[in-house]
Amino acid sequence: MRRLLPLLPLLLFAACAQPGPEYDVILRGGTIYDGSGADGVTADLAIQGDRIAKIGDLASAKGKKEIDAKGLALAPGFINMMCWSNESLIEDGHSQSDIRQGVTLEVMGEGNSMGPLTPAMKQRMQEGQGDIKYEVSWDTLGGYLQFLEDKGVSPNVCSYIGAATPRVAVIGYEDRAATPEEMEQMRGIVKQAMEEGAMGVASSLVYPPGFFASTEELIELAKVAGQYDGVYASHIRSEGESLIEAVEEFLRIVRESGARGEMYHLKAAGKSNWPKMDQVIELFEKGRAEGLKITADAYTYPAGSAGLNSTMPPWVQDGGFDKSIERMKDPATRKRITKEMNVAAKDWENMLQQAGGPEGVLLVGFKTEALKPLTGKTLAEVAKMRGTSPEDTAMDLIIEDGSRVATVYFTQSEDNLRKKIQLPWLSFCSDSPSLAPEGVFLQSSVHPRAYGSFARVLGKFTRDEKLLTLPQAVHKLAGLPAQTLGLKERGLLKEGYFADVVAFDPDKIQDHATFEKPLQYATGMMHVFVNGGHVLADGEHTGATPGRFVHGAGWKEK
Repeated sequence: MRRLLPLLPLLLFAACAQPGPEYDVILRGGTIYDGSGADGVTADLAIQGDRIAKIGDLASAKGKKEIDAKGLALAPGFINMMCWSNESLIEDGHSQSDIRQGVTLEVMGEGNSMGPLTPAMKQRMQEGQGDIKYEVSWDTLGGYLQFLEDKGVSPNVCSYIGAATPRVAVIGYEDRAATPEEMEQMRGIVKQAMEEGAMGVASSLVYPPGFFASTEELIELAKVAGQYDGVYASHIRSEGESLIEAVEEFLRIVRESGARGEMYHLKAAGKSNWPKMDQVIELFEKGRAEGLKITADAYTYPAGSAGLNSTMPPWVQDGGFDKSIERMKDPATRKRITKEMNVAAKDWENMLQQAGGPEGVLLVGFKTEALKPLTGKTLAEVAKMRGTSPEDTAMDLIIEDGSRVATVYFTQSEDNLRKKIQLPWLSFCSDSPSLAPEGVFLQSSVHPRAYGSFARVLGKFTRDEKLLTLPQAVHKLAGLPAQTLGLKERGLLKEGYFADVVAFDPDKIQDHATFEKPLQYATGMMHVFVNGGHVLADGEHTGATPGRFVHGAGWKEK
């Protein structure tokens, strides 16, 4: 024993000198907002492979890459609950405008989805392409999402099956009810998509052909989604004159189908309808108290975006786009269209009236080179330039462009926007593609929400206006949407969860896109990790594309 005594200090030193664990990445000293809504805590966060390995005091650990996160907020990657990145991610998988805001999961599929496709649908998709050209090499929804992952994308991707997709596959663009046999076919198409990993079924009932679907048809499709613990999401049938009735229809579909429900981009459109927002919120609260699993999302601007053909009654599009062009060219039918464009109807969404007239209609996307100089002008301005009425101008532009013409409509109330942002059951979306101010994306303008939706939550509405606390904002950007979608091991900063992690400066996070100059990146997001891959480093995109196809609960691996 005496012989060992002189050796004890050496043995103790050797024990203390043993190196601590090594991780791929350690972010040190940031304030952790875990996505649950809990207050932030200062800690280190370690990433190993595609997972969060450890959160806590990691002073004895080493990272192959170490990041000083002092002064930064660390949060789960944000979830864009409704985007139109279907084609933009094919063109450029880097998803710059969203990655630079911390978005690590893009959710697609409102109304129409990128699959499943019949040969005729594939041909129409190929022929109807605008600025972005691509080969439609997939047939199913799962095939499309796997195509994106294989091609290489920076964010994770997932999708609903659009409720209009099985309708078009089986019925086409006709305004009629499905037969029992057709309904069974449509249910089978939804079943296939759910088993491939769809998040649920999503309708868009303002626009044809979704407008043509009955409540009963939607209940049947939502039942299939519900059987796989999926979501029924909806751009409801009216956000204006018949808003209350449309919310009641949404609640009925959720109640009778057994699916969870998500209302897309909650809004009251048109000044005369703004007071209805309180009643909508009351209906939602009653539904939740009843036990319905219902939530909603919104974008953070008082203007929306749709096609210019949304100024016209849906019957114009019965039979598809080409049929609508024929009707617009027929003098007698054109007079009828003009008359109906000037009425605030209850049975369809007249966005010309909701915007307060042609001055509130901003033209942002044309397909043909000859019309691109009109980008950024209002319908009123173009009508004056041409010496034609706003109604004739709208029809002429659609005919000349051979497209619906991308349009921004100023229809909403700033007060309602602030009211709904604070709702505990509301998360956020961009309702836009993820873009970059370069290449093909410069050929058209866009709504500023493509570049600023999520930074605007953290900067304008949380830091500056204090409508939310930072823990609340992070929960609504990550934890809540992950819960709504039923995602496993995503949406929280938690050991063992996928390493979708963002680090931002809460004092500097800021959106810069405006309606006049929308192609401007947000700033203040410093680091973004997707499945452990370092996608944004010190505010600049690394070029990494670690995004994956995130499957819904019904997924059955083949």
